[in-house]
Amino acid sequence: MLHILFLFSLLFFSSHASVQDFCVANLKGPDTPAGFTCKSPAKVTVNDFVFSGLGIAGNTTNIIKAAVTPAFVGQFPGLNGLGISAARLDLAPAGVVPMHTHPGASELLFVLHGKILAGFISSANDVYVKKLKKGDIMVFPQGLLHFQVNAGGSTAIAVVSFSSANPGLQIVDFALFANNLPSPLVEKTTFLDDAEVKKLKAVLGGTG
Repeated sequence: MLHILFLFSLLFFSSHASVQDFCVANLKGPDTPAGFTCKSPAKVTVNDFVFSGLGIAGNTTNIIKAAVTPAFVGQFPGLNGLGISAARLDLAPAGVVPMHTHPGASELLFVLHGKILAGFISSANDVYVKKLKKGDIMVFPQGLLHFQVNAGGSTAIAVVSFSSANPGLQIVDFALFANNLPSPLVEKTTFLDDAEVKKLKAVLGGTG
């Protein structure tokens, strides 16, 4: 019996000794769909597991009057392989995060200050919109179009978490009007007239 227990303990500890606790990102290596390669454990420090940027207000002096401060794997290498990340959202009065999607993650938004009108559109084109106040949380399922708008007279602040270390981002307005997609194609696929398309391209820096 003691012999069996001894063998069991050897198997237990040897199997657990091979478990890899973490894979801190080697940001000098390639970013692949599976994430970054691991930094050598000898080079890992506690700073790889700490990010202090969310305590700093973002710069909202831009066209959308909003700022997102990411704590994704590129800024926070300790997240690599863990399937989580975070960000800070600052919305100045009249600020907006336009319709966008995160192809790689679901999103959870927690309002810290102010009021935010937020919503998403399902693949069946059903609309879910709610005015959120301090302390409210709203979830946006992975890949669905969603938005946030400041719904008060003061700056709104939220912390956002994602179900991926690198959730990805595509903003619809920028995808259509901030690149060189030819205007005739934009007009055909959006039913907007030529003058409106050119106006939006001029605002967002697009060509074509």
